[in-house]
Amino acid sequence: MNQSSNWDPQIAQNAIDELKGQPGALLPILHKIQNILGYIPKDSIPMIAKALQQTSAEIHGVVSFYHHFRTSPPGKHILQICRAEACQARGSRQLEAHVKDSLKVDYHATTADNTFTLEPVYCLGNCTNGPNIRVDDDIIAGVTSEKFDVIKEQKNTFVVELA
Repeated sequence: MNQSSNWDPQIAQNAIDELKGQPGALLPILHKIQNILGYIPKDSIPMIAKALQQTSAEIHGVVSFYHHFRTSPPGKHILQICRAEACQARGSRQLEAHVKDSLKVDYHATTADNTFTLEPVYCLGNCTNGPNIRVDDDIIAGVTSEKFDVIKEQKNTFVVELA
């Protein structure tokens, strides 16, 4: 996934051209664009609207309704905290407060250094081992505040080494 804010409108146009003939094409088009770019560029919304003979407001309404879609580039790592009841019973609310305080962001926001985008998730399928988080594609079980701090430091170090 390219998470660059320098997007090429042709990427959106290719997704539109490929999928616009499908019934219910809007969601597949949005998913394809976000899978490639990491987000739905605001400038792609009028392009999608025109191709699907809808208004930009209708497309924006769908994008803003589903929290999965974002209209700005995400951080280098997507961090999700499980908010399901089983994880709550095992301490995810306290973990959530610690993470938000540590990263200085709320849900659906990206840290100032562009390292993490914080998102809620409502089950990671690992209920007996909660509280759980997912960092990118890795599910991590039994996360305490201390364990999160170690994970955060490892991801920050990894990002710095790659830069």
